[in-house]
Amino acid sequence: MSKIKQNSTSKTSFVFNKINYQLFLASILIVCIGFILMMGTEDIYSFTKITIAPIVVLLGFGLGFVSILYKPKSKQQ
Repeated sequence: MSKIKQNSTSKTSFVFNKINYQLFLASILIVCIGFILMMGTEDIYSFTKITIAPIVVLLGFGLGFVSILYKPKSKQQ
């Protein structure tokens, strides 16, 4: 049996690009902001807690989904 040698100079790369990781971190930050808006025991039926905060959380999850699927345009043509 012949052994296949792997090229030791092969460059390891990340699964995503830098912009994907930046978008994902931004989405985590937006989700955290949404949950912070939901916190508290006073006035639990406020407009911010029952309307704005869930929308912010959903936008954060949506941005996380986009950050995973986003594929930057390559500079090579």
